Amino acid sequence: MTSASVSGASNTARRAARSDWITRIGRVGLVAYGVVNLLIAFLAIQVATGDSGEEANKNGALSEVAEKPFGQAILWIVTVGLVALTIWQIAEAIWGHASAGDRRLKKRLTSALEAAIFGFLAFTAAKFAMGNPQHGSKTQSFTGKLLDAPFGRGLVIIIGLAIVVGAAFVVWHGWKKKFREDLDLSHADAKARKAAERTGQVGYMAVGVAYAVVGGLVVAAAVSFDKEKASGLDGAMKTIASQPFGSLLLWLMALGFVCYGVYCFFDARYRKS
Repeated sequence: MTSASVSGASNTARRAARSDWITRIGRVGLVAYGVVNLLIAFLAIQVATGDSGEEANKNGALSEVAEKPFGQAILWIVTVGLVALTIWQIAEAIWGHASAGDRRLKKRLTSALEAAIFGFLAFTAAKFAMGNPQHGSKTQSFTGKLLDAPFGRGLVIIIGLAIVVGAAFVVWHGWKKKFREDLDLSHADAKARKAAERTGQVGYMAVGVAYAVVGGLVVAAAVSFDKEKASGLDGAMKTIASQPFGSLLLWLMALGFVCYGVYCFFDARYRKS
């Protein structure tokens, strides 16, 4: 194949992956992701009030949808949106952020990470849509297997610390309002611009703090060699609930997830295409 053919195929793939319909459905996926985070906030409130029959994480949120009338149909719509969102971010990782200059590589790596996250969530949503939910803490199961492996304890500590570092980056990303770089707010009125910035700032920081607790629990499991301490977001929220003023902290965290969910709606409306 000639270089001209390769270039032509690349341009065709670029146009297809970043076409208007993929972008539009990807924005629907962002709305769906916002709804998932609002449901996590609702489940966190249930943990805070001691009335939690579901996991306060993405699995619990999707399960909540699946149990409603037309829930599986809604989950298929969510799945399609998240798949399109994944394709959109893959395209951005490969060809996007041309105007970012020296920061293009960082932006493309961020898009690749988002593609992986949204792709996994799309897979999970499809499982629930097909009536094949997976309950239980995958974090706990994965950590338990690693702890039993040679050098597993050290690996678990490294993973836990990596989660904490990543969570700290998310908090910093929110505090510095770095998310604004992905938005085009030039056509938004002052109220919408301020609301997008505030919900994004609070939302990112709350999500970062929640996952910092997850990372801390993973490290604690490795240090104490106690598999039961390793858990995901649900376990982190229940750990927070057991602390002094835990219910108040969970209410604040739920507010943070509400803000992040609402920010996803602004992201869907104003994300640069």
